[in-house]
Amino acid sequence: MGLDERIVGLFRKNLQPTLTYWSVFFSFGLCIAFLGPTLLDLRCQTQSSLQDITWVFFAQQSCLLLGTALGGLFKTTLKQSLFVLFLSSFTISLVFAIIPFCDHVVVLAVVMAVAGLAMGCIDTISNMQLVKIYQKDSAVFLQALHFFVGCGALLSPLIADPFLSDSNCIQSNLTANASANLDHIRNSLVPHNPRNLSHYGLPLQGLVVTNVSYAFWIMAFINLPVPLVVFLLLYREGMVPGCGKKPTSLLAADELALQNKQSQMSPVDSMQEKAQATKKGHEDLYRCCQSQNYHGVPFTYFAVHIAGALVLFMSDGILGEYSGFIYSYAVQEPLSIVHKTAGYLPSLFWGFITLGRLISIPISYVLRPGTMVFINLTGVMVTFLFLLLTPYNSILLFVGTASLGLFLSSTFPSMLAYTEDILNYRGCATTVLVTGAGIGEMVLQMLVGSVVLEQGSYSFLVCGMLFGCLAFAFYMLLLCFHRMYPSTHSDPPFKGEDSEDGECSYQR
Repeated sequence: MGLDERIVGLFRKNLQPTLTYWSVFFSFGLCIAFLGPTLLDLRCQTQSSLQDITWVFFAQQSCLLLGTALGGLFKTTLKQSLFVLFLSSFTISLVFAIIPFCDHVVVLAVVMAVAGLAMGCIDTISNMQLVKIYQKDSAVFLQALHFFVGCGALLSPLIADPFLSDSNCIQSNLTANASANLDHIRNSLVPHNPRNLSHYGLPLQGLVVTNVSYAFWIMAFINLPVPLVVFLLLYREGMVPGCGKKPTSLLAADELALQNKQSQMSPVDSMQEKAQATKKGHEDLYRCCQSQNYHGVPFTYFAVHIAGALVLFMSDGILGEYSGFIYSYAVQEPLSIVHKTAGYLPSLFWGFITLGRLISIPISYVLRPGTMVFINLTGVMVTFLFLLLTPYNSILLFVGTASLGLFLSSTFPSMLAYTEDILNYRGCATTVLVTGAGIGEMVLQMLVGSVVLEQGSYSFLVCGMLFGCLAFAFYMLLLCFHRMYPSTHSDPPFKGEDSEDGECSYQR
């Protein structure tokens, strides 16, 4: 009970920033899941082909990866991080509002690329800041953070569903053949992989009839409180220019001391001080590769980063490929499930991912992050083996889908907490792991799409089993590097760095 009281006390002390990062991650989830269900209506809006519209997926995902890397550059100060989060969350609302006016696929791809950049920054910064605040207790709060992204990902398709076209939204003489297959086409679309759907007669010219614009405007309105919450945190920390509220904590003292120091300097000394500050800002980008207690960085330091990123490369790749291809596997032989019934499988998968993240919040009180990762990866392999051995039973496919969602749900936050714990919470692992996970989700999905096209839908289960085994193997490798890592010489955690960067208001 002492542990519970201590964690509750930390939560109360950091209530506003924690709720802010959770709300921003809800915004991230809201934006990440709407594109799939609405893509056919967006195809009508832009009057483009299936092959062209799937490039919008690619634009969003590739820029999301770029955003995760850029987000790591804004970790030096709290002011930078919160300002980027404010711009990113506001950008997402702006993107939702602008999408209905994009009447060309290139314009839509550019808008989604901007959204991807914002999402990537949110992904990296929110994870990184929660790790900074709670450090060894961060596992619980990371589980909650990823629960909120699941809530957003579940909500956006529900908002969009009433406004999706029941018939082809471009009215022409070719709509009769395509209208009966719209649900099948919608569930079969996978990012940058339209496969053999081109034989459906989807017209490119005609009267556009779609109400999907209302869905985007509703989502823009729902997301508006999120940048407001970030702005309130900026205001509380005294970081809003022109506002009367004074900076809180040691941040105000740091700024006052700096002003007094500059007023007593000669012009030459002031210029030298600015040059040194600029040089220090550039060095902060490489602080992760420096050590204060030993000369040079041991290879295990980089090995831990790489092994952790490879685990998430595989596990998030499984998440992307399973959600993308489970429908196609279900409707084809030998299962041949009815299209409408098979359409529930992706929703079931994401629903149990969200449920698993909720369940993982109390579980992470009693289990170490490394233990949770071991259980998750073992469960993934057992589930895929179960699905491979029961290829003719549709009921067991639903059971396996739910099981896989549960085991994958907490892999990312547990892996992030475990890796940062090994590296003594320097924050560098967050950017590497988030980027590795994003690359895996995009690359493995495209790779499996090519394999399925050549070998058949059953091969996607074989690929999933292979990826699960590789993820487990990389995790075993990470355990070895953990034992080899010189923990007795580990670098100081964020606390020492925060005192330099003005983030002391979050320290406990």
